[in-house]
Amino acid sequence: MRLPIYQVDAFAEKLFGGNPAAICPMREWLPDATMQAIAAENNLAETAFFVHEGGAADYLLRWFTPTVEVDLCGHATLASAHVVFSFLQPGRERVSFRTLKAGTLTVEKNGDLLVMDFPARPAKQVEPPAGLLAALGGKPREVLKARDHMVVYGSAAEVAALKPDFAALGKITECWSAMATAPGENGVDFVSRFFAPRQGIDEDPATGSSHCTLAPYWAKRLGKTKLVARQLSRRVGALTCTLNGDRVAIAGRAVLYLEGEIEI
Repeated sequence: MRLPIYQVDAFAEKLFGGNPAAICPMREWLPDATMQAIAAENNLAETAFFVHEGGAADYLLRWFTPTVEVDLCGHATLASAHVVFSFLQPGRERVSFRTLKAGTLTVEKNGDLLVMDFPARPAKQVEPPAGLLAALGGKPREVLKARDHMVVYGSAAEVAALKPDFAALGKITECWSAMATAPGENGVDFVSRFFAPRQGIDEDPATGSSHCTLAPYWAKRLGKTKLVARQLSRRVGALTCTLNGDRVAIAGRAVLYLEGEIEI
């Protein structure tokens, strides 16, 4: 059996930037174990699988890290839309994906940007779980949590300089993942980094889902609803977020890296 596969750099300003995602369009679902094995073989932050549905949603969409299925993934959704617009249904301007836990997600073309409509996930202040701050390092100002722990620092330089202890971070069972964030500079409203060693990803290069939590926080703190964001990974993620009530529009660019087939 041959399965098409695309690899797309999402939230990228150029090729080899942003976050690479593997995209596998399918006629019908493969067994979960097979999809998980493909994601492990790809060894990217996420592999997305989708099946054409029609009706209210165009496609059914699922995402897998190398070790687990996840409830929400931004960069692989952006990359999936890029595959639809560029290869499967050229000329389309909008596509919707029905997901298991995040509802229906839509993506629209806006010039060379793709704009995703995602649920907002505001965070609340919490006491950090034991070991979290030591594993991250630096001198954080506050800790909040939605799905992910959000650790706020004083400057972009502090976030860029962090050298987390991934082994220690991966042992904190109360922490699904952690993001470090701080005010931006030079036209950037805020910066972040994202760590999820418990999910098989030490550092994610560009994370759409984290901005469902980051955007509400920084919109309130900065008093503005449209925000320019940078994820300070080695590859750099470039995102624009607009808070619309209980939804967040997350925009970025996508660049094709490869097109091929998997032999199963």
